[in-house]
Amino acid sequence: MAANLKWAPVLALLVVVAAMVGTTSAGNIAVYWGQNGNEGSLADACNSGLYAYVNIAFLTTFGNGQTPVLNLAGHCDPGSGSCTGQSSDIQTCQSLGIKVLLSIGGASGSYGLSSTDDANSVADYLWDNFLGGSGSSRPLGAAVLDGIDFDIENGQSAHYDDLANALKGKGSVLLTAAPQCPYPDASLGPALQTGQFDNVWIQFYNNPGCAYANGDDTNLVNAWNTWTSSITAGSFYLGVPASPQAAGSGTSTPALTGTVIPAIRGIGNYGGIMVWDRFNDVQNNYSSQVKGSV
Repeated sequence: MAANLKWAPVLALLVVVAAMVGTTSAGNIAVYWGQNGNEGSLADACNSGLYAYVNIAFLTTFGNGQTPVLNLAGHCDPGSGSCTGQSSDIQTCQSLGIKVLLSIGGASGSYGLSSTDDANSVADYLWDNFLGGSGSSRPLGAAVLDGIDFDIENGQSAHYDDLANALKGKGSVLLTAAPQCPYPDASLGPALQTGQFDNVWIQFYNNPGCAYANGDDTNLVNAWNTWTSSITAGSFYLGVPASPQAAGSGTSTPALTGTVIPAIRGIGNYGGIMVWDRFNDVQNNYSSQVKGSV
């Protein structure tokens, strides 16, 4: 009994230190949801316990005077108003501490910004219809999203810096972005120079020149170094495909947990991983396999 009492303070200290180490090394997982009707509901994704961020994908049409269009594949039809039912799921996610964002752009769509005024107009639309504004037509219902994700992939970079500045100027809005790993990104380069982005999830897939390949992480680590030292952001995330079917190339599970994450975790403001997408994650159980190691 005396020996146990003697060592009690030391043991208590070790417990605290172990807890601190676990907290500081653990990364988050972000996921894209919305592009496959067979991926389950938004609430299902959040109730899985896997994710800290869910990006609702995508607002595929906006800017240049166009009427904005939300595309959620087979989940609901915005034109009929059926997507307002997502509001309760969004609130479920938020009640679990998960941040829910609207992702604008995508690999295909009709979008772009013609001027600063156009960017300001799109910012007004996003604020009034998805964020803290009070627009009369809210495609996802009354729920207030936490922010906007920029997944701009059409090579047109003009005025997204204006859009980022305008959104941040409206109040408490999370901004995230998903550039391709070659630096600087052709679509988001100027926007990312604003320093307005809270999280940047870099797409280390479909880009062989800066990806992990054949057991070699040199190109990936070099690209990670470049990104984290060249722009200012709250955190940086490693973007990965959830399965081989999700992208043309990427990082497999053993390589991610055994080689890549240990190599980049201490470089820059590492935040975790971004997974494309929820459907493939469900099929492959990717996030559940790597969550303890990110």
